[in-house]
Amino acid sequence: MRSENEMLDLILTVARADERIRAVVMNGSRANPNAPRDLFQDFDIIYLVRGSSAPFRNNPAWIRQFGELMILQLPEEMGDPPSSGHYDAVYLAQFADGNRIDLSVYPLERWPELKNDSLSVLLLDKDGSIGPLPPPSENSYLPKPPDAKAFGDCCNEFWWVSPYVAKGLWRRELPYARAMLEIYVREQLTKMLRWQIGIQTEFKANPGKEGKYFERYLPKAQWQLLLQTFAGADDDSTWDALEAMGALFRQAALFVAGQYGFDYPHGDDERVSAFLRKIRALPPDAKDIA
Repeated sequence: MRSENEMLDLILTVARADERIRAVVMNGSRANPNAPRDLFQDFDIIYLVRGSSAPFRNNPAWIRQFGELMILQLPEEMGDPPSSGHYDAVYLAQFADGNRIDLSVYPLERWPELKNDSLSVLLLDKDGSIGPLPPPSENSYLPKPPDAKAFGDCCNEFWWVSPYVAKGLWRRELPYARAMLEIYVREQLTKMLRWQIGIQTEFKANPGKEGKYFERYLPKAQWQLLLQTFAGADDDSTWDALEAMGALFRQAALFVAGQYGFDYPHGDDERVSAFLRKIRALPPDAKDIA
């Protein structure tokens, strides 16, 4: 596996040899002084080019100069998921040696709209047109305090979708139930936990994408409860996970509400929680929920 220095040397060598490429910026975890270093960190690279980025688009032969490809994705050429609409050149390249480059090629004129990422390190600036940049920080990735509407919407969505999980479990539609649990219910739980951690850290700590650093910041009891939300592949485990999510969401939401004077929807919580318990005990041949 090529080292970080070897990869960065290659990235800069390609840029220096191509007169169209005027600047190179690195984003992401490798630009983050607080991120743990490991073998799986991507190289998130921006090439800023003079003129249009069109000549760089959809050119797998060009990206092969960075190494032997294991798999390549061209997100701007895809229909599902749809492209960003910018129609610039983006290469997500996983190489056979384990390295990965997420390489975007943008016209230099688009830099003003791209420079808002606080985790940015300037690697090359041939013309002195974009630097200097401030020291990289996690400011763009820190939780932001919620307002009353954001808090209320989060609570409403959490308790609204929870019965979908129950419905899927009663019907023995486990894939559907798990999708509702993991995609929609967990999204709101994660959001609420990020707000809680934000308050507890004065919004100066980054909980990480999808809460990957939650263990660092949650109280031990809450971390253990969060672990209980990751269900095994059966109905009972999924029911248990849903109940654990409800308990953890309630704890975090009441904490956030208490800090900001928000109204927590106790009635929604109580009614939905009672409904979930009823559906869990409902016989599979039931003709009536009441």
